[in-house]
Amino acid sequence: MCILSPARDKEVAKAAIQAGADAIYIGPPAFGARQAAGNSIEDLAEVVRYAHSYGVQVLVTLNTLLHDDEYPQAVALAHELYKIGVDALIIQDLHLLDFDLPPIRLHASTQCDNRTPEHVAHLRDLGFKRVVLARELGIEEIRAIHEAVPDIELEAFVHGALCVSYSGRCYISEVLAGRSANRGACAQFCRMAYDLLDESMNEILDEHGEPIHQRYLLSLQDLDRSAYLSELIDAGVTTFKIEGRLKDADYVTNITAYYREKLDNLTPALSTGRGSSSLEGRLGGVFSRSFIPNPEKTFHRGATDYFLHGRTRPMANWETPKSTGEYIGKVIEARGNTLRVRLKEGIVLHNGDGLTIGSEGFSVNGVEGNWVKINKELTIFRNTDVPLFRNLDVEFTKSLKSERRIPVDILFRETEDGFELIYTPIDSKLSPLVGRVGEGFSKEPAKNEAKALETIRTQLAKLGDTPYIAHNVQIESKPYFIPISILNEWRRQTIL
Repeated sequence: MCILSPARDKEVAKAAIQAGADAIYIGPPAFGARQAAGNSIEDLAEVVRYAHSYGVQVLVTLNTLLHDDEYPQAVALAHELYKIGVDALIIQDLHLLDFDLPPIRLHASTQCDNRTPEHVAHLRDLGFKRVVLARELGIEEIRAIHEAVPDIELEAFVHGALCVSYSGRCYISEVLAGRSANRGACAQFCRMAYDLLDESMNEILDEHGEPIHQRYLLSLQDLDRSAYLSELIDAGVTTFKIEGRLKDADYVTNITAYYREKLDNLTPALSTGRGSSSLEGRLGGVFSRSFIPNPEKTFHRGATDYFLHGRTRPMANWETPKSTGEYIGKVIEARGNTLRVRLKEGIVLHNGDGLTIGSEGFSVNGVEGNWVKINKELTIFRNTDVPLFRNLDVEFTKSLKSERRIPVDILFRETEDGFELIYTPIDSKLSPLVGRVGEGFSKEPAKNEAKALETIRTQLAKLGDTPYIAHNVQIESKPYFIPISILNEWRRQTIL
């Protein structure tokens, strides 16, 4: 199973990898279907080197619908991406297949509208190795595709923003603004406010008798299928995709770590043999974090599983298209720029926290008991007991640090002219690091054999700021006296 995380740029890519992504997807200099998220070939090459050192794949989005005069440039770009070691291209424009593409894996973008077995089988026959399923599919529709076309990988979105139209079939931005979503220029009309009118152009009333006026009628909540990963696996999904190529590193760190923990809890942990639960992890790495992942703590419009189990409500938030964050309690009184609040148990507010009531946002300037001073007088406040949300927790944001280490087995063995030192990642996708060390070293037998072996074992396992962490140390050598400084130098020669 694979967690696929978004990357706006190389810094976000590195954050996703450290948080637990098995693969990242990122935009190239052009034709990436996100005009604000392009990256140079040089930066992408750096991302590939960094990702591959952790056994993480790099997928590049070449998924813009192209104009006739753009195909030569797009094909040339595909060859450049292949040369720097990109693992796969995500494409939408099938006419690209008629050109001389490099021998690289191809994944069919969700914008190909992948929602029937027949269409997925067609894509397989065209040479695609994976399809990114339409977000609108239910669990049984996904299962039916897998059963009908079992020899193609299925990738499904599990988290992030939703488009109100069918995947890849939204043309409102093109029609109303001349900005094509399929060219990476969506004007996001689904996040704008509308009136709901009847055939006589009168405003329709809601269940409270209020006119449906300037509400965000097309603004869907964010997708969250974290509770259904087992179902998705059973239905045939192999890759869980997090949406968000425009999101920052804080968001990607939090959400990637959240799904990493969810998925790891479904599969047996890999014991490192060091007797510490903090050193347990999967083949993809051992993770240490200074925070508890929580999707409500970073950009969050509310959650829906969408159509996974049929039409469920609520799917949309008519009050605001912005991040509402986590529900933290209620406002029970307002006096100018001061609120009296009743917070949920365990909630602590900090200066600088961002709060929301409906579409109104403000920040905390001070807290005294259950009174909160905010940075402005509210323009919207209908009554008491109004739900209060926090969309920026400054202390949580400060804590967003995740570190990934690669478990390695260490072998130290004697050779005729010295020693061989091998660091072998448990993950077989990664190559071992081999050092021939100690040539000409005077092999002096140790007076205290047990202490000498323990010193060797301890020093070779001190991996410090490297990407590695010791899993097991094996010594196939007589117990020689080797100074600590020399062991450290041999370790550095091998690792760096």
